[in-house]
This record gives sequence, C-alpha cells and structure tokens, in this order.
Amino acid sequence: MRRIQYIAIAFLVPAFCPLNASAADLKVIANSSVGASSVSADEIKGVFLATKTSLSDGSHVEPVLLKGGATHEAFLKEYVGKTDSAFETYYRSLVFTGKASMPKALASDGDMVSYVAKTKGAIGYVAAGTATAGVKTLEVK
Repeated sequence: MRRIQYIAIAFLVPAFCPLNASAADLKVIANSSVGASSVSADEIKGVFLATKTSLSDGSHVEPVLLKGGATHEAFLKEYVGKTDSAFETYYRSLVFTGKASMPKALASDGDMVSYVAKTKGAIGYVAAGTATAGVKTLEVK
C-alpha cells in the first residue's frame, strides 16, 4: 500500500508544482545608458546571438547571461530559441572563428542586477520577483 502512495505522489507533485520557468517569470533589464524602454523579441535574439550590437534606438548593448537555472533556461528557450547546450555550442563556434567572444556569465540574479547597473550598455535578464533598483526594466513586445 505504501508503494502505491509513493507512486501516486511521484505523479501528482509535478502536476501541481511546475519546475520550469516561462517568459512571464522573468524580466529583461538594461543599464540606464540604454535609451530604449521596450525591445522586440527579435532584437533580444539578435543581441544574445551576437548578430546585433545595438537596439533600434541606436543604443549600443552588451549581453550578459546567468550561468544556469530555470530563469536562464526559460530566457534561452523563449527569446533565443536554443537550449543551453545548443547556445554554448553556437558561441564556441563564434569564438573559434573570431567572430565574437563569450558573453559575461553571472552566478545569480543579484550579481546580474549589480553588473548591469554599473556596466554601460549591459542588457540581461532576471527572475520576475528580483529587485531591480539601479537598472531599467525593458518591456518586450
């Protein structure tokens, strides 16, 4: 009987406690030097895939990543269209051919906010509940 309870719990817990973050669970942040207050999903993709170095308003931007976690995975899936391993492989090829260097990767949302606040042109992402004093939150269209 106890075994059946464990099996039932194993199937029910994931249904009520989703482990994956979505785009609604994160926000895109930028240094105050970035003039734009909103960006398109295509602009974000271009910036993080190193095909764009500025936004439509002319602001130069530098992408900043989280090292991992649900927010990182959700950001890559929703805005970049890649898994973490595919994203790393993509950047390795850019680095190998001399077309780009790997973006700065930070360990936590707090580190992301601090770095973006002090780095001109920095653009990154954090979990939706993160305090973002000192940076601007960009609306994604």
